Amino acid sequence: CHSGGTLEIYVEPHLPAPHLWVAGTTPIAGALVALGAASGWRVTLFDPVADTDAFPAAEAVLGDRDLHLREFDAPPYVVVATQGVWDEEAVLAALRRDVAYVGLVASPTRAAVVRQWLRDETGLAEERIAALRAPAGLDLGAETAEDVAISILGELVQVRRGRATFVAAPGPATLAGRDTAGAQGVPRPLVDDIVLVDPVCGMTVERRDARHLAEYGGVVYAFCQMGCRTRFIHDPAAFVAAVSSAASSAASSAPAASSPASVSSGLAAPEPTSPEA
Repeated sequence: CHSGGTLEIYVEPHLPAPHLWVAGTTPIAGALVALGAASGWRVTLFDPVADTDAFPAAEAVLGDRDLHLREFDAPPYVVVATQGVWDEEAVLAALRRDVAYVGLVASPTRAAVVRQWLRDETGLAEERIAALRAPAGLDLGAETAEDVAISILGELVQVRRGRATFVAAPGPATLAGRDTAGAQGVPRPLVDDIVLVDPVCGMTVERRDARHLAEYGGVVYAFCQMGCRTRFIHDPAAFVAAVSSAASSAASSAPAASSPASVSSGLAAPEPTSPEA
């Protein structure tokens, strides 16, 4: 036998395509979806206002924020590119899952704010917070949305190939202490009635979008974003007092109420007549 009893075996592994989850509809999110799909990633985009037609390269476009409910067969790589809209909620949901990577598109200042919020408000273990890559991406001097997307994809390749110099996913998402944000990172209403005017900024919140909630004095308040909720829970009495004061001032400065007839028609109400007339 010319081989001398040896056998050479060539193995070419065919691994499943990695999953990339992108939160947000910003230009950077769009560039990341397009370039990620072109690079062989299976991309899923999450956002309540996402339009499927705007992200044709995505395998799935989900019109919600439920990163904590989406099932996966292999740990996904998660990039939060909401840029201030629902950063905290998306980052928290991702860090609570056993994912391969969590990155946040943000400035260093904004990233520090999010990290501090995670420490102060969520009870998340420090090892999970340390795994957050923020700002996400390699330092390439990126300027455009496409530049940023390329820098993030480069970092994802580093993690996937075992070349990253940082810890991307330090094991299961364990919690330290009490979970102050609810079982899935979303506060649960304690009563059926919810005040839908944000007591911090005054914005009206749609009931179907009321995800940031906090209870004070037996009343549940809805907030337009996590930042307003965080400010509220640090000093709820001050914000409630300010809202009450504003409401009292508005009531005292309002003109005297007119009769129903004069309000609806703009004409003075007729003089009442006696039953005998």
